[in-house]
Amino acid sequence: MKETFKSGFVSIIGRPNVGKSTLMNQLIGEKVAIMSNKPQTTRNRIQTVLTTDDFQAVFIDTPGIHTPKNKLGEFMVKSAITTLNEVDVVFYLVEADPFIGKLDEEIIERLNHIDTPVFLCINKIDSVSKETVLETIDTYRKAYDFKEIIPISAYEGLNLEAILKTMPQYLPEGPQFFPSDMLTDQPERQIVAEIIREKALHLLDKEIPHGIAVEIETMKKREDSHVVDIEATIVCERDSHKRIIIGKQGQMIKSIGTKARYDIERLLGSKIYLTLWVKIKKNWRDSDFLIKNYGYNNKDLQ
Repeated sequence: MKETFKSGFVSIIGRPNVGKSTLMNQLIGEKVAIMSNKPQTTRNRIQTVLTTDDFQAVFIDTPGIHTPKNKLGEFMVKSAITTLNEVDVVFYLVEADPFIGKLDEEIIERLNHIDTPVFLCINKIDSVSKETVLETIDTYRKAYDFKEIIPISAYEGLNLEAILKTMPQYLPEGPQFFPSDMLTDQPERQIVAEIIREKALHLLDKEIPHGIAVEIETMKKREDSHVVDIEATIVCERDSHKRIIIGKQGQMIKSIGTKARYDIERLLGSKIYLTLWVKIKKNWRDSDFLIKNYGYNNKDLQ
């Protein structure tokens, strides 16, 4: 390790569905945060760790900043906002679009009240013209004094080296916070639950995913083999949702389990036997107790 080693925390913020989790996964080179084209995919703050010979950056992927409709939504927005003054650098992700919408205006207003250096990362540049990217840079440059403006495509991995080259300049000198081989502070059970929820997000209709959570009931390695037995429950709010999640002759829940199994086996490095159940907890997103019970419980937000 070099004498001038740097270490710090980086918060990734932006409105829902702008690519925050994709960017974080690409930067650390592993799939830790779940990804979906549906809003509110990330519900909790997820910390991942990137360690090189010169620096260690701890990335905090926050829930998308949006107008909350229930207590879970309020928790998610508060979780995102509270990171801004606690970190060394803020990555603010926007899409390549010269028009600044209402939510982005609100985010920029919040940025005006912090002293943390802010990078503007203009995402999804692979899907627009160069002129659109330049117009987006010009519009946002007038709206806020960003330390750096970096056009990227998180999905395609375009120009991410510019982030990794520039970011360490803003990190303080300091020791490693985590071991070199550590990628995330998330417990395995929580990542397994999020993987199952991701597959449900991909497979279910639009109105259902926002109302589901996943509980890991048991997760235990068999004594006589390398197989891990996992029992998990998908929690939904309505009986009609339960029927859709199970599907005709159980086909939907079987598909969710099949798709989840591959990623969970990669995560755990062993074969798994996954059993999924579905139960109804009406209005759980408005229950403080149930929100905490399903893992959305950052101590600093109490």
